[in-house]
Amino acid sequence: MKEFKKFLLRGNVIDLAVAVVMGAAFGAVVTALVTDLITPLIAAIGGKPDFRQIYFTVHNSRFLIGDFINALVSFVLIAAAVYYFIVLPMNALMARLRRGEAPPDPTTKKCPECLSEIPIAAKRCAFCTSALT
Repeated sequence: MKEFKKFLLRGNVIDLAVAVVMGAAFGAVVTALVTDLITPLIAAIGGKPDFRQIYFTVHNSRFLIGDFINALVSFVLIAAAVYYFIVLPMNALMARLRRGEAPPDPTTKKCPECLSEIPIAAKRCAFCTSALT
């Protein structure tokens, strides 16, 4: 039990739990936004008063196209929010942190004969077999 308690109290497990809860809450907010505001606007343009009522029936089976479109719009909005509010700022922060670092040493070079990428320590090109000086 001591090891299990240690595992649960590690920082990354708690951070992950908080992220899952916040993600679920954010998903619910975006779904409500799509269902209650955006979808009725799209439905008004399409002529249907309730977007969720768009469906078709084949052999007594209902295919709920409106619900699928709601889910698709929710997914796109969540993906856009994650990209613009998490991914782009993190990429900018990481680029800013790496700004003063020297670039890593190269591990490959170009063969002077065939211009293929070969390891720096190579004495012969693996592609054209020319001897390298």
